[in-house]
Amino acid sequence: MKKFTFVALLIFGFYSCTSNNKQRGITDQTLIHADEDPGSWLTYGLNYSETRFSKLDQVTDQNAKDLGLAWYFEMGAERGVEATPLVSNGIMYVTGPWSVLYALDAKTGQKLWEYDPQVPKAYGEKACCDVVNRGAALYQDKVYVASLDGRLIALNAKNGSKVWETLTVDQSIPYTITGAPRVIKGKVIIGNGGAEYGVRGYISAYDAESGKQVWRFYSVPGNPDLPFESKALEEAAKTWTGKYWEAGGGGTMWDAMAYDPDLNLMYVGTGNGSPWNRKHRSPDGGDNLYLSSIVALNPDNGEYVWHYQTTPGDNWDYTATQHLILADLPINGEERKVIMQAPKNGFFYVIDRTNGEFISGETFVPINWASHIDYATGRPVENPTAAYNDMPYEAVPGPFGAHSWHPMSFNPQTGLVYIPAQNMSVFMLHDPKYKFNDPKETMALGSGNGMNFGVLLAGGEKAFPNFGKLLAWDPVKQEKVWEVEHFAPANGGVITTAGNLVFQGTSDGRFVAYNAQNGEKLWESPLGTGVIAAPITYELDGIQYITVAAGWGGVTGLSESFSGTQTTGKVYTFKLGGTEALPEFPKKKSNPRLSGVTYQIDSEADVILGTKHYINYCMICHGYPAAGQGGRIPNLGYSQTEVIQNLEAYVLNRALASKGMPDFTGRLTESDVEKIKAFIQITADTSPQ
Repeated sequence: MKKFTFVALLIFGFYSCTSNNKQRGITDQTLIHADEDPGSWLTYGLNYSETRFSKLDQVTDQNAKDLGLAWYFEMGAERGVEATPLVSNGIMYVTGPWSVLYALDAKTGQKLWEYDPQVPKAYGEKACCDVVNRGAALYQDKVYVASLDGRLIALNAKNGSKVWETLTVDQSIPYTITGAPRVIKGKVIIGNGGAEYGVRGYISAYDAESGKQVWRFYSVPGNPDLPFESKALEEAAKTWTGKYWEAGGGGTMWDAMAYDPDLNLMYVGTGNGSPWNRKHRSPDGGDNLYLSSIVALNPDNGEYVWHYQTTPGDNWDYTATQHLILADLPINGEERKVIMQAPKNGFFYVIDRTNGEFISGETFVPINWASHIDYATGRPVENPTAAYNDMPYEAVPGPFGAHSWHPMSFNPQTGLVYIPAQNMSVFMLHDPKYKFNDPKETMALGSGNGMNFGVLLAGGEKAFPNFGKLLAWDPVKQEKVWEVEHFAPANGGVITTAGNLVFQGTSDGRFVAYNAQNGEKLWESPLGTGVIAAPITYELDGIQYITVAAGWGGVTGLSESFSGTQTTGKVYTFKLGGTEALPEFPKKKSNPRLSGVTYQIDSEADVILGTKHYINYCMICHGYPAAGQGGRIPNLGYSQTEVIQNLEAYVLNRALASKGMPDFTGRLTESDVEKIKAFIQITADTSPQ
């Protein structure tokens, strides 16, 4: 009896302590032990190791077929949705386009409050890949969100009132923030993007209570005529040549972070060079540290500890900003503390997270830019023809990557990593006329990076076809265990659970549960729009819920499933036995391919120039005109004839400025727009039905 009473008191004490912690807010210890509270989802990757593995097991491979909708929330947003929701104290925090933050009742989906940072719509042009936001951070009694235009904002977690706001970037330069902050030891950590358009990458830490900057780490060296910010950057400068600093250098840290509290090391993935083309960026060669690298930092002061570079001298936009996962794995009979990554370049890496030592790396999809990794040096062996100096080169993977920002997950029970893998190869060619800060090319995706993109021949003459798949990967054996082919690339991130499940949304608008061991599909639900965000799971009052935010955006035109439908972003939550009716989905539009557009051109060279302008300025949002009918941002190859006939009004006269359409005055002329019209019409005419 005494033993029972003692145990009961211990249990009571634990739950009292947990309850009190929740009442006081989320502490450092709460975040360190986030795995001990599987009923919540407290940080972007669920825990500091970013495994996205939940110990919840009410929903299993045996009963997943009984999942039904519990509730859905209508965001009303008409752009891409990429957020991982957070759940604490029964409140869900989820972000939408333009960095809007919603607080919802996690049991019912009722909106409690909304915060809109009022990002100027004109700022959206600086975002290379849509006006998205991937999530928020929680600490103490606050919720933190970063705005597209570079502000870090602290809000009262209960009512959404603003506590403080800090500007983290120079807004006169094309910096953006789309990633989720993390909180480590009382500091809010946030990076930024913009390497496509000429910036210098850095990541910063701010005091969670006051918003005051604590430290900043630059990923690439600045002007060598000025003092280097650290010894690490002085060493990095030796790997660059030419006037690299004029175009910023790149290396933006816009997404991946993880933290090991035992080692007191935080890890961050760095981005591509600025410009992409290394012949312009660093003309006499060099590794260009710390581009495309995993970097370990001291979270107390931001000091460099070690790095591992995945793509030395990056030339293809092969960022290493993709999801980082920490785990302890048995390697050659020894348990190793590792960090795992499947970055854009197509190799799956296992690195010793204590010192950055390369352990293993093998391709998880077909690639052609390198043959293998030299295990003696840890460096990829590059294909000499992949440099695209003299002839167009079909880069595989292309700049969209073998795996992009879409989160992967690691299940310690199966020992497998689940990767949203893909291929969208692109022809790339050196542009000898590149000049940084050319007023007509500054915000151009291809020419602004020192290259000419070849046409993205979706469904055409490519040696490497596009694909999307969910891949289960054994990180110890470095081999595929199973895979599921998807309709198209750019599918959603994944989670895995103790119920032997993997959940993923797809670009063709389905939310699917798979058996984590063998990939068998167990359940799916239509969502009415493509999904690129990652789901979460949590528990309230003994009920396990699974939530995913849906809303196709970003590089549209790569999916045909929801052709031109104007579905708005939604948050869907499922549970066993859920009986809520799904919303009515808009019917698929049946617009024919574009026809009847008139344009003024003089030669085939005009069409080639129109192709260049379209790829530089239009494709990142509207997709390739022959690749399908697009999503929320229409595919121009399937637009109404009058839309293309009046293209000047949208491109030069700000007719859609209120929706974030850029003003290309000064970069494109009416003659240029005529050439773009010709390219769109000819492409629509010659593409297969």
